[in-house]
Amino acid sequence: MSENYSFKNREEITVYIQNEIINTTEALEILQCSRQNLNNLVMRGVIKPIKDLPRDRLFFKEDIIKRKTEMDNKAKK
Repeated sequence: MSENYSFKNREEITVYIQNEIINTTEALEILQCSRQNLNNLVMRGVIKPIKDLPRDRLFFKEDIIKRKTEMDNKAKK
């Protein structure tokens, strides 16, 4: 997953971050799971945060949506 991103200016970076980076609370809403479950997924390396902050984590939205799809597919079986 080594994608290269190119931004022409600060505004493009800001738009990208606003649309593609989410925090723990937003990840919990998408995954419809508990904070404990999300922490477990992170500890097991299933989901990797892009930044750990003292009271929060940041994730790529794409990674969280991918995990949600996997969870939904598993539940259907």
